[in-house]
Amino acid sequence: MSSEVQIAKQRLGIIGNSPLLNRVVEVAIQVASTDLSVLINGESGVGKENIAKIIHQYSARKHFPFVVVNCGAIPKGTVDSELFGHEKGSYTDAKSDRKGYFQEAEGGTIFLDEVGELPLDIQVKLLRVLEYGEYMRLGSSKVTHSNVRVVAATNVNMQKAIEDGRFREDLYYRLSTIPLFVPSLRERKEDVNLLFRKFALDFAEKYKRPPVRLSDEAQQLLREYYFSGNIRQLKNIAEQISVIEGAREISIDVLRNYLPEINHSSEIVLSKIQQEQFNTEREILYKVLFDMKKDMNDLKQLVNEIISKTNISVDSSILSKQQGDFSSYPMSADLPSTKLLESSSAHLPSTYSAPMDSSSVIQELEDYEEVKSPITLEEAEKEVIRKMLNRCGGRRKDAAKALNISERTLFRKIKQYGL
Repeated sequence: MSSEVQIAKQRLGIIGNSPLLNRVVEVAIQVASTDLSVLINGESGVGKENIAKIIHQYSARKHFPFVVVNCGAIPKGTVDSELFGHEKGSYTDAKSDRKGYFQEAEGGTIFLDEVGELPLDIQVKLLRVLEYGEYMRLGSSKVTHSNVRVVAATNVNMQKAIEDGRFREDLYYRLSTIPLFVPSLRERKEDVNLLFRKFALDFAEKYKRPPVRLSDEAQQLLREYYFSGNIRQLKNIAEQISVIEGAREISIDVLRNYLPEINHSSEIVLSKIQQEQFNTEREILYKVLFDMKKDMNDLKQLVNEIISKTNISVDSSILSKQQGDFSSYPMSADLPSTKLLESSSAHLPSTYSAPMDSSSVIQELEDYEEVKSPITLEEAEKEVIRKMLNRCGGRRKDAAKALNISERTLFRKIKQYGL
C-alpha cells in the first residue's frame, strides 16, 4: 500500500486495510486530477461518499464547494428546481429566484448520490450538462453555463435499470467514464473487527463509558456475519452494544442477540432455492405431479432402449405409443408396461440375459401400473403430507418447516385427511 493511499484514508477517516479498498482509494486519487465524470458503484452503506470526497480533495477543485445531493430524497415534482434552480413565478409557490445545486457547486464538485432514482426528464437535462456544460433554470429561457465536476453513485444494477427503461443508456456511459466499485463489508472480512473497535472507541467517548471489547469467539462470529447493511449496520450494532450492555467484555452469546438472522452464504442460497420451489402449498403439489410425470417418461424411455438393443418384437400399436412423446399422456392414463413386458418376454431368445437393472425396471413399471384412476390435488397433497410426516418421525414442526407451510396449516390438513 502506497503512503499516499494511507494518507488519504487518514484524512477522511477511512478504516481498513483490505486490498480491494486500497485499490479503490488508489484509483480515486489517480482520476482526481482529471475532470472526467465518475460513477461509484456499491451496495448501500459501503462508504461511497468517502470515495467521492477523495476525488474532490485530490483535485484542482478542492478549494471550491463539494455539494452532496441525495437524488432519492428529492420529491419528483421538485427535482428540476432543486438541481438547476428556478425563476420567480415559474410555478405557484416560486415567490423568488432560487439557486440550484449545480449553481451552488460552481467551480467545485457535485456528488449525485442514488443517481439511478432521477426521473427520465431530469436525466435528459443532466446529460446536457455533462456534454455541453449548460442548462436552463426552471421558468427561464436563458442558458446558464456550468463549471462543475459530476461524481455520481448508485447501489442499483444500472444495466437492469437500462433494460427496464428506468435509466438512459447514453447518460450511463457519460457518467461512467471512470467506473469505481466499492467492495461490500462481506468482501472485507479482515476489516470487520478493526471497524468495530473504532466505532466502540467513538461511542465510548460519546457516552462517557469504557469501550466494549469482543471475546475471540465473538470476533470470529462478527467476521463471518453476513452484513446486508454493510458498515452502516456494523456501526449500528456497535452503538447498541455500547449503550445497552453493562459488561464491557462481550461474549459470543451476548453478541448473537445483536445479530438478527445470522445467515451464512450456503444457508442464503438454500433459502432462496426453497423460496422459489415451495412458495405455496399448491406449488408443492404441482412439483410432485410434474416430478412423477417426468419419472414415468424416463421409465418409458428406458424400456424403449431395452427393446431397441435386444431386437424384441413388440405389437406395433404398443410400440407406437411407447416411442411417442409421453408428455401428452394424462396423469390418469393406463400405462402399457405390463402388456409390453408380456409381449416382449414371448420373443426373448433362450440365451438372452436381462440387464442387471431389468428387475428394478419391471418392478417400477408394475408399481406405476397400479395408478389407474385420476390423481386429484387432494389425494396428492395427502400423500405428500403423509410421506413428510413419516420422514420427520411424526414431528409436525419439522414436517411443516420442510413443506414450507405453517404448523397450524399442517395440523388442519392432518385433521382434514385423518392422518
